[in-house]
Amino acid sequence: MFKNVQEVLAFCEEKEIKMIDFKMIDIDGRWHHLSIPVSRFNEDTMKYGIGFDGSNYGFAPVEKSDMVFIPIIESAVVDPFAEIPTLTMSGDVRIIDAENSRFDQYPRNVAIAAEEFMRKTGIADRMIIGPEFEFHLFDHVAFENRPNKAMFHIDTWEADWNSGDDDTQNTGYHTPHKGGYHACLPQDVTADIRSRMCMMLEDWGVKVKYHHHEVGGPGQVEIEVELDDMTKMADNTMIVKYIVKNQAIAEGMTATFMPKPIFGEAGNGMHVHMLLMKEGKPIFYDENGYSQLSETAHYFIGGLLKHAASLCAFTNPSTNSYKRLVPGFEAPATIGYATANRSSVIRIPAYAKSPDKKRFELRNPDATCNPYYAYAAILMAGLDGVINRIDPRKNGWGPFDFNLFDLSDKEKKRIQHLPTSLDEALTALEKDHEYLIRSGVFPARLIKLWIDKKRKELDKINKIPTSVEFELYYDL
Repeated sequence: MFKNVQEVLAFCEEKEIKMIDFKMIDIDGRWHHLSIPVSRFNEDTMKYGIGFDGSNYGFAPVEKSDMVFIPIIESAVVDPFAEIPTLTMSGDVRIIDAENSRFDQYPRNVAIAAEEFMRKTGIADRMIIGPEFEFHLFDHVAFENRPNKAMFHIDTWEADWNSGDDDTQNTGYHTPHKGGYHACLPQDVTADIRSRMCMMLEDWGVKVKYHHHEVGGPGQVEIEVELDDMTKMADNTMIVKYIVKNQAIAEGMTATFMPKPIFGEAGNGMHVHMLLMKEGKPIFYDENGYSQLSETAHYFIGGLLKHAASLCAFTNPSTNSYKRLVPGFEAPATIGYATANRSSVIRIPAYAKSPDKKRFELRNPDATCNPYYAYAAILMAGLDGVINRIDPRKNGWGPFDFNLFDLSDKEKKRIQHLPTSLDEALTALEKDHEYLIRSGVFPARLIKLWIDKKRKELDKINKIPTSVEFELYYDL
């Protein structure tokens, strides 16, 4: 939008912008922000940045926590949720030294390093990706964790559990259990808010492909965006979550990207479509290849499948993630690939036929991930497959052109499975991370920090009694 400070200040004067806001990413993938008056924004802001304490973002130890945030002026956009007219922009984080060097643990810098490594290999110069954003829109959420009480309660009027409500006016139009896919009005009560979200995304520069109601009856929906370069799409992922959550609040609702907020209903994935380009040409297409995929594409798939378990530590980094990755809900549970097969962890869309559209999707990720780490890890795993010519066919990973959920127990034993818990994924990452730290893309210290942080989360969760345990064991 802008090229220099003068253009920013001229725009702010024209539009009567009063504040400039800076958004930064913590280790988990949450935005933090700070704001300054427009009068304080100048060339020094771009040159020297804004100092902050990085230890509160989960990165550096306290004794080396001082860092600077350097705004990315091209990312500037008017924040639609600020009451005071505000221009917001994301940026880079650097450590304070003679050069103000790029902070290698900062999520956006990891994604940039992965793209730089890709170009260095000569395999490709662009990775183009497109996530599908599934989430729930609820009318109410409450949760509590105390020594004597643990509970959560969610509600949405469209859910079929409200069909018997006789205390208020009930129109009777509720979305059936597992019956929400492409539901139409009047069942689809969130159509207009989704359209408003999409218009706001377009205004922010995020191109929307479409939106619709998803399978889950109690408010599960999806917004899918057009494909874009990997780091740009990680930026767009943050924008999507920001707009979805804030617009939901603005309209008296609440949004969650939790993978499995409702037992027995479909969960929220974030399927990632991907393709590689080199010198403007797609390198995943081969008219004579399986499903019109090139040898390079197959090797890329091979890398993803070889490292699938350790990848889950970044693409599915919550304990809730593994409540979604179970059979019966269109979520993958096995390691393999196929065409038009939603039970496979890698699916090749049959409708993408032209060379520039030929791609495949990784179906296990969910939006509890830090998108910069997750997308960078996906790229590094795929590149490892190309570098080492990992053939998914020779390794027994498919193609599986049949329903993997319908296999006999004997057949299931012959197929590798995704981790069934965060603990398994972290153990896999401990054993398998050389492909990530190649050329320093993922700093080894970041891998250790991530594993230690997630194991602390596991330790906390494992110590807390649940309501299901009371149901099963209270009377024994």
